[in-house]
Amino acid sequence: MQVTEGQLVAPEGVRLALVAARFNDLIVDRLIAGASDALRRHGVEEERIELIRVPGSFELPLAVQQVADAGRADGIVALGAVIRGGTDHYEHVATECTKGVAQAMMASGVPVAYGLLTVDSVEQAIERAGTKSGNKGADAALSALEMIDLMRQLEA
Repeated sequence: MQVTEGQLVAPEGVRLALVAARFNDLIVDRLIAGASDALRRHGVEEERIELIRVPGSFELPLAVQQVADAGRADGIVALGAVIRGGTDHYEHVATECTKGVAQAMMASGVPVAYGLLTVDSVEQAIERAGTKSGNKGADAALSALEMIDLMRQLEA
């Protein structure tokens, strides 16, 4: 059996965009730090990482789509945090953000890694942004690198 899979080494000249929500910035800033650190450790040059901020997670899909359509990046990492509250707002934002990011990826063909935390509490968010559960921003960044490499192999 022939196996094709992406590698976690940045191809020469690769460009990545981190599209990140400002809302819940206490959490999202940690996801950004984890993602940018993981990218640098895997060979992405600092000047080839672009950070694009949007107001909240609901706005992530539009910015992801624009970045992909403009050809500004070989891969995109969408970062945000939606924390459950006392209303249905959480469900709507998390669902629409997830659908929109997936649609942007499929429409553009640009790999988009999903670094959106959808959690029940601030404590859970903190755990996933660099404490007990690792840093999901770093995990998403590595996923983006792997998918960039895999897509290049599949195109060849």
